[in-house]
Amino acid sequence: MIVTGLKGRFEQTVTPALTAAAVGSGLVSVFATPMMIAMMEQTCHNSVEPHLDEGQTTVGTHVDVSHEAATPVGMKVWCESELVEVDRRRLLFKVAAYDERGLIGQGTHERFVVDHAKFQAKAMAN
Repeated sequence: MIVTGLKGRFEQTVTPALTAAAVGSGLVSVFATPMMIAMMEQTCHNSVEPHLDEGQTTVGTHVDVSHEAATPVGMKVWCESELVEVDRRRLLFKVAAYDERGLIGQGTHERFVVDHAKFQAKAMAN
């Protein structure tokens, strides 16, 4: 059962492949905003996945975050999430990302619980 208060954490080291220059979101070699958002989504997804029924997964539907500080290659970054609202299949998370110097980003992320096979089939049919 999915209940509010579930927490998640995911950690990684910034590599050249995770920089703005590498993913096309800028020319600088620092942790890219799209990669920070992907880390936040992964953290939220991983935190609830063990609590889903067989055949279910979650999909991201909305992200509202700020990216507040630059993180260089080689530095450790991590995300912490907390499930703050459950409305049937809708899940709302509070997310925050950090590097070794402190907070680098924060906001909210919304996900929905879906039937994996049905969702994939519908996506392929469109």
